[in-house]
Formats: sequence, structure tokens, C-alpha cells
Amino acid sequence: MNAQTQIRSLIDTYRQAVMAKDVEKVMALYADDIVSFDAVKALQFKGKEAYRAHWQECMEMCPGPHIFEFHEVDIVSSQEIAFAHWLAHCGGTNEKGETQACWMRVTACYRQEAGLWQIVHEHWSAPFDMTSGATLFNLEP
Repeated sequence: MNAQTQIRSLIDTYRQAVMAKDVEKVMALYADDIVSFDAVKALQFKGKEAYRAHWQECMEMCPGPHIFEFHEVDIVSSQEIAFAHWLAHCGGTNEKGETQACWMRVTACYRQEAGLWQIVHEHWSAPFDMTSGATLFNLEP
């Protein structure tokens, strides 16, 4: 199996684990030295434990079904390093039964060690209006 196929499989495993709200399965995909620029709450998360706490909180925020759809996935890889980016439609159902979702931009970096690909960096973001400072959650591809 080539690197791009392996990364595509990892991305699909990641998406399925989030949909299943399986924090342990999500965390198994990250390197211990993960640095994430997530779009929620903090400027950055360093290390698995900090990011695990964040993921656990995210799962609890939406007790209903999750939305986690990936579009326009593009992967560039070598033997040891890979990069991917995509548009993600993500969100979930809150305790009132309301669906809350938006489109985000995602970039992920992967490193292969001892035959195992892991996520070493992730960046989730949403565009914003520079004049008002408002996040543009209503944009669609």
C-alpha cells in the first residue's frame, strides 16, 4: 500500500472515530508530540494529554449525532512525511436537539515512524471578516 493510500485510510479512520465519539480511537492516531491549532477555545494544544482533554470536551458539547464530512481531500506524500488539506462540514446536535454545523478548513501533517503513520500537526480554521471581526460560519464551498 502506498503512502497516499495509507494516509487516505488514516483520514477515514479519523472521521469514523469522531463520528462514533471514540476519543481513544481518535487519540491513537496522534503522535505524542502533536501540536494542534484547533479552531475552538485555545491558540494551540501541545501534546496528547492537552488535546485529549479538548476532544473529550468537544464530544460532550454535542450529545447527539455528529456531522463530520470531508470534501476536496488532497494529499501530498513522501516516504516519511505527508500533508493533506480538505474542507470539513462539521458540527453536531446539541442537548436541545438543534443541529449546529459549519464549514471549516483543515490542514494536517503526518509522519511515519516504524511503519506507522501518525498525525503530528493539525490546523482547523474558519475565515473571518477583517472589518467586523465576525467569523464567517455561513460560507459554503
